[in-house]
Amino acid sequence: MSSLPLDLAQAGLTVGAAASLSGIGLVVCYRATGVLNLAQGAIAMITAYALRQTIVVWDWPRAVAVPACLLVFAPAIGWTLDAAVFRRLQRRGAGPVENLVACLGVFVLLIGAAFLLWGPTPLGDAPSLLPSSPWAVLAVVAVLGAAVAAVGRWTPFGTQVRAVVDNRRLAELSGVDADRVSSVGWAFGAFTAGLTGAVLAPGLRLDPYGLPLLVMETMAVAVIAGLRSVAGAVAAALALGVLQSELTQFHPGGWTQSLLQAVEANLFVLALLAAVLLLPRLRLAGGERRAYQAVLTGPPIMAATEASPRAFAARIGGAALLLLPFAFRADDLRAALQVPALALVLLSIVVVTGYGGQVSLGQAGYAGLGALFTGVLAGGGRVLGLPPLPPLVALAVAVVLAAPLGLLVGWPAIRRRGLALALTTFAVGTAISRLVFQQPAATAGVVLDRTGLLGEDRFFYGVELALLAAALLLVRALRRGRIGRALGAMRDHEAGAAAAGVDVPRLKLLAFVVGAALAALGGGLLGLGGQAFDPNGFDPVLGLIWFAAVVVFGADSALGAVLAAALLVGLDTGTVAGVSTAAVGALALLLGRMPPGGLAGLARRPARTRDAASVSPPGIEDLRLTPLGRRLAGRVRLPAPTGPAVAVPGAGAGVGRLGGERLTARNVTRRFAGVTAVDGVTLAVPPGRITALTGPNGAGKSTLFDCLSGAGRPDAGQVLLGGRDITLLPEHARARLGLARTFQQLAVFPGLTVADNIRLGAEQAASGRATVAPAEETEAVLRLLGLTALRDHPAAELPTGTLRLVELGRALAMAPTVLLLDEPAAGLDRRETALLVELLRSLANGGLALLLVEHDRELVDELASGVHVMRAGRAQFRGGRLGGGTAGGGTAGDGTAGDGGAGDGVAPVGRGGHGA
Repeated sequence: MSSLPLDLAQAGLTVGAAASLSGIGLVVCYRATGVLNLAQGAIAMITAYALRQTIVVWDWPRAVAVPACLLVFAPAIGWTLDAAVFRRLQRRGAGPVENLVACLGVFVLLIGAAFLLWGPTPLGDAPSLLPSSPWAVLAVVAVLGAAVAAVGRWTPFGTQVRAVVDNRRLAELSGVDADRVSSVGWAFGAFTAGLTGAVLAPGLRLDPYGLPLLVMETMAVAVIAGLRSVAGAVAAALALGVLQSELTQFHPGGWTQSLLQAVEANLFVLALLAAVLLLPRLRLAGGERRAYQAVLTGPPIMAATEASPRAFAARIGGAALLLLPFAFRADDLRAALQVPALALVLLSIVVVTGYGGQVSLGQAGYAGLGALFTGVLAGGGRVLGLPPLPPLVALAVAVVLAAPLGLLVGWPAIRRRGLALALTTFAVGTAISRLVFQQPAATAGVVLDRTGLLGEDRFFYGVELALLAAALLLVRALRRGRIGRALGAMRDHEAGAAAAGVDVPRLKLLAFVVGAALAALGGGLLGLGGQAFDPNGFDPVLGLIWFAAVVVFGADSALGAVLAAALLVGLDTGTVAGVSTAAVGALALLLGRMPPGGLAGLARRPARTRDAASVSPPGIEDLRLTPLGRRLAGRVRLPAPTGPAVAVPGAGAGVGRLGGERLTARNVTRRFAGVTAVDGVTLAVPPGRITALTGPNGAGKSTLFDCLSGAGRPDAGQVLLGGRDITLLPEHARARLGLARTFQQLAVFPGLTVADNIRLGAEQAASGRATVAPAEETEAVLRLLGLTALRDHPAAELPTGTLRLVELGRALAMAPTVLLLDEPAAGLDRRETALLVELLRSLANGGLALLLVEHDRELVDELASGVHVMRAGRAQFRGGRLGGGTAGGGTAGDGTAGDGGAGDGVAPVGRGGHGA
């Protein structure tokens, strides 16, 4: 007995060593390419199958088969993926989401290939390459780890790897062959994946799902190591392997025994979940928002695409496809029962990912919960002693119970995005599958029988279609209303949406709850259709396939979800299992060559085949800022300093209430990792004035701006709006109180039209305080800025000057009392800048309080009545020239340069003088 812990530790080292191999490959591939290889498990699986094929089936000598599979076949897969898929993505600066979709395409394609070549039946005769003792695998791990460390530290190639990951373009300009670095990284990662599969396969049964999922679970060790440290990944793998083995010696008895066994068997899954939830956010490559918009979404839903003949034909075809099974024979109709149910599950991905911009890989878990809850409630007796419920009633209650469980992912999603969120959702979905669906105690007593009229397949199919139709109407209403605009804004630019007043955390939770409800409804129907609960029907790998299918057919297309379901079910039913998976994987790899929005984008393409200039209204070049200039020159009646609004002839309403309030910062301090970015800054932004904030790069201007707007919370000090302390309020709440802002990098929502971009601000302002009706406010702003002719134009196709107007228009539609402008002239030419200056002066004359962050000293001198210069986190107040159109002379107590007036916490200075 005394040797039991040592024996268990030795057994655990075998598992830990195999996980170490996977971790080394993931870390090296990420360090060399910037891509987390989610296809690692599929490469391991296909290599293990190839090794078995050569040794067991073809009877090759091991001395030939092993090098051929591990040193040629597996690295060739990695090299091919780099050359054919990822090199193109890297060259155009693709972000994590785009790389994620490509990796999933590879993953799904390889699984489909395995299905086609070897079938779904598990194989238990995988050849063993190494002794059962862990020491041989540990020796391989030690050699590989030492080699990676030596190459990274002491060779020029290691330096080149770091240079390529940090800045590929700059590395290439320095003479580094970035393609060679990436190819080596992918080849090495594929080699370690193949080696991991070869080591793990003899102890498992080879099947297309099991081994890939097991290897994906070992991503936990790479995440724990921060995707940077090989030694950290090895240490984490060995520790988890030993701990997993040691847990088997405890036998507490009762329900705790089952729980402990579940934890022990799924320790790597739980470790991955804990890592993505508890460890600091993963450091990922940039470009995430842009890549998401480019790959997953198509043209704006509101943008006159519905008149497209292709779109209309696609809807008619989809309806006909769903009605066709009514003419099927009984056996064929039984298979078709899966289509509406699966369409509902895929529709949940459309809501969460396509509309809300939140990458979710765990929807299969919620579908399984819907089926499980339906069966438990229909069986009766297990939930509060309730009697058995009719199937449809049980389904309805199951949906209600499963919907709040969407918070399991929605809550972590509040502070995660992109790849970090994808790993979180995958971990949650896998944990649900392993800890619930695979536990006999949880699935006992599940009854999914259909009796009476529901037992008739045609009637049940009609019920499914009715529920799908209701869900499509719900999703349509969700997408096209006010919530839909907010969802689109959050998807396109999360920070911009928050600045526009969108309650981003609450909206994320809504998307995940609605997604969980739809997935549960589809899962319950899948269970009732098959009249059994099959845990394998909700395998996490299926969730990955479903996600890839939705992206291929159009992540923001409800019709695409229906067509994807029909393809997945129809191909596998009409041919052989695996054909649909291989087809989806192949199409996912071609996403970069498809129009935006996947296959659904083809139906919208007629509205976008010409370039922006050819589809724009006549005179678009003049519409950039010239109409604004003409209006400001004489056709716009601007208010007196005490006036309540900016009136536009013919608008019928003013542009909100532009009376200003004082914004004050008192001793604001912000620190990051021990570095003080903002050090006790005090300033005031009075109404009716333009106050400027200048200073060199790194002085803390952007950090202070975030503290004022609510994007960042100060560690000390106060922020006051009109005397109200708003220091602890989130950004969207400050925006609804009248604190609007723009961004240095444009925060325009390309998935919305010009009018919807502006209306979003008006709607969010209406949520916080009384103002003009959003529709009237939108029209007034469009006319003020000369954008009426572009109201229904996709924002994604407009030039920079016009987009600056759109962003400013959204801020003005919020009827702000304080407007924060972060380098508003960036990207504008001299003419556009001059017209912008005239607009800002007019707004200040109307009583608005403006704070301007700007590097252009001439622009600051021309506009600002007071200037704060920041250096090393501290701000010094200086008087500024009173630009044309601003009120002359300082006012005592306003915090600006005046005739000796004392500011709010600012030393009294004379105009043009220097404050303390």
